Amino acid sequence: MNTAVAKQLDHYTIEDIYNLPDGQRAELIDGELYMMATPSRVHQKFVHFFDWTIGNYIHSKDGDCEVYPAPFAVFLNADNDIYVEPDISVICDKNKLTDEGCKGAPDWIIEIVSPSSRAMDYNKKLFKYRTAGVREYWIVDPKKQLIMVYNFEHDAFEEYSFSDKVKAGIYEDFEIDFSGINME
Repeated sequence: MNTAVAKQLDHYTIEDIYNLPDGQRAELIDGELYMMATPSRVHQKFVHFFDWTIGNYIHSKDGDCEVYPAPFAVFLNADNDIYVEPDISVICDKNKLTDEGCKGAPDWIIEIVSPSSRAMDYNKKLFKYRTAGVREYWIVDPKKQLIMVYNFEHDAFEEYSFSDKVKAGIYEDFEIDFSGINME
């Protein structure tokens, strides 16, 4: 049997993630490896913006939640079958945090859509995050200039543009003004 074909039939595990060459990143979902491309400059501007904005809010409120930008390991279930690196993870239950990352669902996840991640962010991750117990999931799409907000706690969905202020569902008094983001 062709070794390339044989490898495709394999069921990947967390060990395969740990054995990737330095600098190579991938996510593991139900035994499949999804290689991750190097993010663009615009993508990284968004990651920095969210990390800074959310982190400052939490700090100003002496909050218990912590914000982690990618690369940050999130093991969505106990059997390590789902390993993802969301662009932004907000975790409010410190018992989920270990030296390896987060064991269980973060409270709030933000994914910034890249050309290579579009199908994953809009479909597979949406389903996995919801079923794992993520409270809120934002999909930020720079190409479409849209923000899709899924509040799983209240079974609600809202769509916003980059000219809107978007309220975070896990906080009573926190919103992000997208009109202030400079993407140049």
